[in-house]
Amino acid sequence: MVHNTRVRMIALLCMIAGLIGSGFFGTQITASTGRHGLSYTDTAEENDPPMVALGIAMGALRGVFVNYLWIRATNAKEEGQYYEAVELADWITRLQPRLPAVWTFHAWNMAYNISVTTHTPQERWSWVNSGIRLLRNRGIRANPNDMHMHKELAWIFLHKVAGFTDDANQYYKRQFAYEWQNVLGRKPVIDPNNRDRDSVIQQYVEWIQPIVDAPATMSGLAEANPRAAEIARAYESILGEEPGRRFLERYQLHKELEAAGRLDGVRSASGPKTQAFIALMDRYPETSAEGRPLWEDDWADLLSHVRKRVLEDEYFMEPVRMVQVMKKFGPVDWRMPAAHALYWGARGTDVGRMEVNEHNAESLDFVNAYRLVMQSVQDLWRFGDLYFNYLDVHEQRPAYYQGVPNPYFVPTYGGMLEEVTVASGLFEAERRAYRQFSAGYMNFLRDAVRFFYRRGDVAQAEYWYEKLRTWKGVNINDTTFIDEVSLPLDEFADKQIYDSMGSPQVAVSEVYGALQGAFFQGLLAGNIDTFNGLWEYARKAHAYYFSEQFRNVVAATDGARMEFMDRDFPFLAGNAFANNISNLPFDEAELLYGNAPEDLQRYAYDALVIRFRDYINEQHELGNIDVDFDTAFPAPSGMQMHRELYEMKLQQRQQNNVEGVIKD
Repeated sequence: MVHNTRVRMIALLCMIAGLIGSGFFGTQITASTGRHGLSYTDTAEENDPPMVALGIAMGALRGVFVNYLWIRATNAKEEGQYYEAVELADWITRLQPRLPAVWTFHAWNMAYNISVTTHTPQERWSWVNSGIRLLRNRGIRANPNDMHMHKELAWIFLHKVAGFTDDANQYYKRQFAYEWQNVLGRKPVIDPNNRDRDSVIQQYVEWIQPIVDAPATMSGLAEANPRAAEIARAYESILGEEPGRRFLERYQLHKELEAAGRLDGVRSASGPKTQAFIALMDRYPETSAEGRPLWEDDWADLLSHVRKRVLEDEYFMEPVRMVQVMKKFGPVDWRMPAAHALYWGARGTDVGRMEVNEHNAESLDFVNAYRLVMQSVQDLWRFGDLYFNYLDVHEQRPAYYQGVPNPYFVPTYGGMLEEVTVASGLFEAERRAYRQFSAGYMNFLRDAVRFFYRRGDVAQAEYWYEKLRTWKGVNINDTTFIDEVSLPLDEFADKQIYDSMGSPQVAVSEVYGALQGAFFQGLLAGNIDTFNGLWEYARKAHAYYFSEQFRNVVAATDGARMEFMDRDFPFLAGNAFANNISNLPFDEAELLYGNAPEDLQRYAYDALVIRFRDYINEQHELGNIDVDFDTAFPAPSGMQMHRELYEMKLQQRQQNNVEGVIKD
């Protein structure tokens, strides 16, 4: 009897302790769950499919049900039933949003498997973009500290959109640039007198900083700038929608039409909402006819506020982090897919470092996460200076799009090596005979030396060649390195070329480096022999690349997926001349234009009209400049025929699959 009483007392005490403990720890767990957003949905929403409602109703058995759905989704994918796999994966994300693997499975399925089963570039882009949006807007929002998901998102941007393995990649790039020019406007025009790297980065920071500083709410905007809020209210009243992404699209189209001198032509021919927006701009003009600011600052404040809301709400991006990325890595043009690969890859390594501890260090793949960051930097160096025709994409015509090397990213790679090496641990230890990041940096330096040498910037070429020669991180198994860097600079640069000219990155940097040298060391300096020599080299390098890539690439129609530069050399060189001269100060542009042959002048003339005519004529009337626009930049003969030929070439590019159109 006594024994039984003792057992009952012990059991009672254990029960009381358990109840007290469960009450205490349950409260702590519930608080932690709420703090870290780990709770699952416990009630079905009105539009949820029956299978989701069933899974929620199963309570503790939900995990078993999710495993069943996961097996079905995997089998459906393996059997090629991609649409069923998408539906099943969507159910799983609703039931267990904290399961990162299902988000990456779902996004990958849309961006890679389903996209390639469609027949037009528009359909492909819709699926690729859906995969991006799913992972970025829903998956990472539900799992903001998961490094793996950041890495997968960065990979889609870098490989699927920025890369060239997909037949429709040229179409993706144009659509992506169009989307982000709507969101953020044009990239900064660099001050010709402040072109050093720090100054250029600062000019790009000033592009995004107003968005960081903008009020987060409309009430905050009304308090900070009542006139900006007045424009917003007028927009909502006239167009029947709150200022958001469509507002940014309408504004950017208006500015592009205005810059092209085509605004008056569309006033009566456009749709009712476009006409309503034009009327709104007329009602609240940014400047007067004399160029005096009127509502300019108010439009700028409204745009910054709307851009902040769109970035944070629709793209799950932090403007302050965008600024940090530019300060750390370089002048990022956010119209480039590699820029977004860099953003999400860098964010992934940041959250990974915050989450890592002695228990999970081996499960966090820092090596591959940092590799994506480094590859994004390389892509921005090779193609990060973008020239792009917005209006052609808007009007669904074949659009000019060309990414060329951006040398401001050359110092970035080396500056990151120490951080990357430390984070990668054993995989990049100095005692290893071969380290991937070291090999990557050596190849990066080789490319930089070759590019600067071909551009005619011998001082920069010598500087980076010396960096390569004296760098202490050379892989110890590279037995040919000493012989290679013992060559004179000119022989070293030439050796790099034909070994890898089949690569689009090398070909683009060689051709554009030579063209820039032809323009600046040749024409601008008045040295015709230098111009002719570099021009001829660019032409031969261009021809060699296309002969190689068309022989080696058979997967894409007409090789368009590898068409990282136009196959028509005069067309390519003419557009390069127009892009380069448009970024020069007036006096240098006038000299370069005057020394250029007439066929190059034809490509540049219309761009110069947009860039300089109003400014030069205004300064001439004030007596600050001796010549008017027509004297400084006389129109070359045959401009009308040139415009018609240019238009015809654009149409031919559409027919020849330059946009990545898939033909049956």
